[in-house]
Amino acid sequence: MTPPHRDTGAPLPPVAPEVFAAAVESLTTRLRRRLDPAVESLATTPVDLAEDGTYGIRCGADARVTLAPGPSGTIISPDQARCTCLLSPRCLHRAAVLGASPIANASPLREPGPSPDRDPSAGPDTDRDPSAGPDTDPSPEGAPSAAAVPSAGPVPPAGRAPSAEGASSAGPVSSAGPALPTEAAPSAATALSGGPAPSGGPAVPTGPAARAARAARAARAVRAVSSAGPVPPAVPGRRPSAAQVRAAGGLWTAASAVLVAGAVAAGAVPQAELVRAAHTARLAGLHRAEGAALGVVRHLRETRDPQGAHRAHRADELVAALRELLLVSHRLKAADPDPGLIGGVLRNHHPDGPLRLYGVCREPVVGPGGRGGVVTHLVDDTGRWYSLRDVGPGGPARARRAGTAHVALRSFLSDHERLSRAGLIVTGAVVAPDGRLLAERGVRATLAAGRPWAGAVPATAAPDRLGSGDAPPLTECDVRIVAADGDEVLVRVRTGDVPGPTVRLAPAHRHPALAHTANLRRLAACPGLEVRVLGRVDPGRVTTLRAVAVGPVPGAATTLRLPEEWRGRADLGYDLLADAHFPAEAPCPPPSRITAADVPLADARPVDSPLRRVRDLVELAATGGRRAAAEPARDGDRAGHVAALRRGGFATGADLFAALGAVAARRPRDAFGRPAGDDRDQYAAQWLATAVYLTGTEAALARGLWHR
Repeated sequence: MTPPHRDTGAPLPPVAPEVFAAAVESLTTRLRRRLDPAVESLATTPVDLAEDGTYGIRCGADARVTLAPGPSGTIISPDQARCTCLLSPRCLHRAAVLGASPIANASPLREPGPSPDRDPSAGPDTDRDPSAGPDTDPSPEGAPSAAAVPSAGPVPPAGRAPSAEGASSAGPVSSAGPALPTEAAPSAATALSGGPAPSGGPAVPTGPAARAARAARAARAVRAVSSAGPVPPAVPGRRPSAAQVRAAGGLWTAASAVLVAGAVAAGAVPQAELVRAAHTARLAGLHRAEGAALGVVRHLRETRDPQGAHRAHRADELVAALRELLLVSHRLKAADPDPGLIGGVLRNHHPDGPLRLYGVCREPVVGPGGRGGVVTHLVDDTGRWYSLRDVGPGGPARARRAGTAHVALRSFLSDHERLSRAGLIVTGAVVAPDGRLLAERGVRATLAAGRPWAGAVPATAAPDRLGSGDAPPLTECDVRIVAADGDEVLVRVRTGDVPGPTVRLAPAHRHPALAHTANLRRLAACPGLEVRVLGRVDPGRVTTLRAVAVGPVPGAATTLRLPEEWRGRADLGYDLLADAHFPAEAPCPPPSRITAADVPLADARPVDSPLRRVRDLVELAATGGRRAAAEPARDGDRAGHVAALRRGGFATGADLFAALGAVAARRPRDAFGRPAGDDRDQYAAQWLATAVYLTGTEAALARGLWHR
């Protein structure tokens, strides 16, 4: 787990996965049982940062752990973590401190040197804007790690969309072969390479000392290649090597153990086993699987954080991470030849020419650890999404202030409010894999003219091109206000002359410092009003859209009347809707609470879909473990849930729900009542089949509701 160190001095430095795994592996069985309490005790232990850059943590009267990270700021060697006790380095104090430190992002296997994406003559990047933040800054969509290939989002790629019922795998999954739907991922190849020094540089020393140094470097390179092995390019139709199949099998075993225990019980030892398997996958060249494994470890630590009660638990994020890891490792250990399963190391993109972008809207960001800020969404002429983010400590109050703050993009002189309604020309752009514009050396930006909202928001995404995120972060649709239900709004999606489905608009954030709730209540008080909504589909309720911005519907008689300077859009987190923004002929009485009884029966409570029962069981299994997943089978509720799923038309979901509960409750025993055999693989495969079905079905439902 990762206890926060906000009020206990300097934060601990990140630790390479293999260093943490080796420290836990060196402990005795007795010390391993004491590891989780030892990590928890460090939540309030001060961390001292010395002038030489070392970190000191007092773990007892005679035990002090010292961390000495290298130039990268990361602990990459066991020698960089030392303890003064007699059992060091195989001591509990050292392993606990490494377990309390964040896991470092994976990096490509290569000798230290200048980044291939930067000019070696530019020197160190000392004037990088600190407001750009690290790659792990919280955001509405989340950012992938440096070595993780993002999984296909909730909506599969075009041309591979499953139907609402029956497109996903039905029934238990055999571990003998890939019986699960494919999730697309970018394919990339990495290889160790070298080359001559650039011409015009300093003369190469030729003395004995220089020759000895070059020989030592060559020996290290040979050892690295012999231990890791060269990573060949991914070739379609070529099956994974034997080493890659073994590495995938190790990941499957470690991930299955985590799933059986559940997030609340997966302590430092199961995490170390998963980290060890991830390191083995890295040596075998399985970059996507390694990134997925490290993502699961980070979610486990957030879930088990003893001081993380302030953060809303996101079980759906843990489910997505586990599903990605189990799916990729399942297919790889079955020797699936899909090159997308190998993945690659994602790097920042440098467009060949200037970027012409158009502002879409601003969105407040309230992240874990008391962080807050704003993200401004932009698109280019091809419909690819980009973002500019300003996130830092401060929580909702900072998120509110950041809406009008200066844009931290080198010499660009404007703020997020103007940029969200104007355009931007960026030269020398540096774009992160998730579409973020980075304030690196040489980036220049100029404010340009924007365009109307109707032409700025793309209908579809083009994830096959660099320079954008892998999926559109926001969904657009035209709706007609029906009624209010507390802080949410019942609306009917406009689908031409045919009445559309009734869905919900929910506040993206309910904090009073932000204007989401007040604006939605104002909209709900005007039944019959037609508005264009931009938002994010709730991952747990596909019939709910968390609204981010609204605007008038072109050609509609009863719609919003926004000021010209707003350029046809209102950011619900920052702009406050007033009486002048509504048509005079629209009756807008004070907001009143309208219950489900006031809505026609066919439209009442659309979020209470039977499919919610499947999601609840999948999330319960991921957080509480196998014992928790077996409870619906023991308390007699399983038959009622299965019947409700069948009545709702989800026959495959009913079968998977029943099968998962039955497998979770089964405990094979021999004639003497002792546990016999281990069906952990069957349980993990059954959970994976249910999770993949849930994702595909919810994606199909979301397309049917929001992408007509």
